[in-house]
Amino acid sequence: MLKSYFPVVIFILLGAGVGTAFTLLNNVLGPRRPNPVKREPYECGLPSEVKRNFRFGISFYLIAMLFILFDIEVIFLYPVAIQLKALGTFALVETVVFIALLLVGFVFVWRRGALEWR
Repeated sequence: MLKSYFPVVIFILLGAGVGTAFTLLNNVLGPRRPNPVKREPYECGLPSEVKRNFRFGISFYLIAMLFILFDIEVIFLYPVAIQLKALGTFALVETVVFIALLLVGFVFVWRRGALEWR
C-alpha cells in the first residue's frame, strides 16, 4: 500500500524542493537596489495615492463577503448540473430547495440595504 503513495510523496518533495531552491536563489542572486518608489504599493499599473490611514467603508467588505458567499454557493450547483440524470429526481428537488434558499438570502440582504453603495 505504501508503494502506491510513493509517486505522490516524490512529487510533493520535488515541488517543495524546487520552490525552496528558487526562493533561496532569488534571495542570494537577486539584485538589491531598494528605493522609495519600489517600496510603494502598486496596483493595476497606477501609483497608489491612498494615505496610510485611509479606511474602507464597511459596505465595501459587506459586498465583498456577499459576493464570495453567493459565488461559492453557485459553484456547488455545477456538479449536480453535470450529473443530474444520474442523480435523479431527488437531486433536482434538493437543487430547487437550495436555489430557493439562495433566493431568500439574496432578498434578505437586498431588503436590508446591504447591496447599496454608501
